[in-house]
Amino acid sequence: MKSIRRGQHLITLMLLLFLAVFGFLIYRLQKDAGFYMSHARNAPLGLVYDRRGDVLYDPNATADQYGEDHFLDISNLIGDDAGQMTNTLVANNKAALTNYSFLLGEQADGKAAVYTTLDHDVNRAVYDAFGKKNGCAVAYNYVTGEIYVCFSKPSIDILDGYENIDTLESGSMLCKVFYPTVPGSTMKVLTTVAALEHMGYDGLMSRSFSCSGTYTDLGGDDIRCHQRSGHGQQDVVKAFENSCNPFFAQLVEDPGWSLDDIMETYRAMGVRINGEGEAQSMDVDGISAFTASTVLTDKTDFNTQWGCMGQGKTLVSPLQMMVWQSAVANADGRTTAPYLIARTTDVSGNESYTASTSRSEAMFTAESAAHMREIMLTNGRDRYSSLLPGTTVGVKSGTAQVDNGASENSLLTGFVDDPAFPVAFCIVIEDRVGGEVSNTDIAGKLLQTLKASLA
Repeated sequence: MKSIRRGQHLITLMLLLFLAVFGFLIYRLQKDAGFYMSHARNAPLGLVYDRRGDVLYDPNATADQYGEDHFLDISNLIGDDAGQMTNTLVANNKAALTNYSFLLGEQADGKAAVYTTLDHDVNRAVYDAFGKKNGCAVAYNYVTGEIYVCFSKPSIDILDGYENIDTLESGSMLCKVFYPTVPGSTMKVLTTVAALEHMGYDGLMSRSFSCSGTYTDLGGDDIRCHQRSGHGQQDVVKAFENSCNPFFAQLVEDPGWSLDDIMETYRAMGVRINGEGEAQSMDVDGISAFTASTVLTDKTDFNTQWGCMGQGKTLVSPLQMMVWQSAVANADGRTTAPYLIARTTDVSGNESYTASTSRSEAMFTAESAAHMREIMLTNGRDRYSSLLPGTTVGVKSGTAQVDNGASENSLLTGFVDDPAFPVAFCIVIEDRVGGEVSNTDIAGKLLQTLKASLA
């Protein structure tokens, strides 16, 4: 009898185990059905919205329904499911958009959707402000990480399809916010932070160098200033404001710190030096953003000095330039991770994901961050008071020589000093010449329009 009871107990336990495993498999199949269906050729997809409910992606969109260029400013960021653009929001989040239930099958009226942090109206206004110029712009909340503005020109209108793909301008099918560019003098933010870290504020402020327009470095090469007549004697605050190349060349050469000191801070801020290790990328809701790299060999070497001023072999994505601003703006040396997806809903309309704020470990000390913050705010007060009247903006501009010096890009990065409007940004205008739209124009449009929209 006892052996029969033991056998019954064993059979009961096996049945219970079988039912538990079977139930778990059903749950997983139901939960992950969207993932598997997203890899199917004709997976039914839901919509992508901006923060106010404006549609940013609709697999069944027509020009009659939305207007001929409704998606123009966000096409190479949001993308579609055609397979032509891969580093986009839709391409990397098809599982979240799939209107398929394992129990019910394909749902024509499914409620799978992605709700982004973008403000489409502001995004389009800033896109239009570029006029005929190409480039990109990105802006986010440096406290929460929400990306409000993100676009790249030239772009592609997904409503036009891909029949004219061979005639598109170069770069139309990728969002350059996430790809490396020459940062120009915006890199002086990192070099100044490195000097604060290793010389200390008093030590850095005690350095004073002269600029006569050209400085012959210790290697015998000439470092030229954009102001041919020079800036005269200046400290780091004035040199940062004047973006003075001779000052920063002499700062790099200063015997009070080593090349290892500079590289230590650069590495802490995510800069890959001299090709070391594997190339890294930041992840923004599945979109890959390439991180910074440079080549530094000797403090007396022209190319090393030039690299510390954002030229030479130095490359940074506009997204990373913006993210660095959060470590300064928050005055603690820690960056705030950016994100585009605020939340998602599944095929039944139930919330399946909600974003949260994420911050890095400290890349440099809070003391260095606070001093860097004040240096940037001083530049903003003195040179950029028109960006957001009544509010101080910390700013660093840059001019980057590209195409072997054949053209120049204009850059501007910075942050707003307002707890009620904590926005950091980066703007790149390609091949800019005098008399055209400027980064100051674009930044003013971005900040003023965005503040009004968020009010």
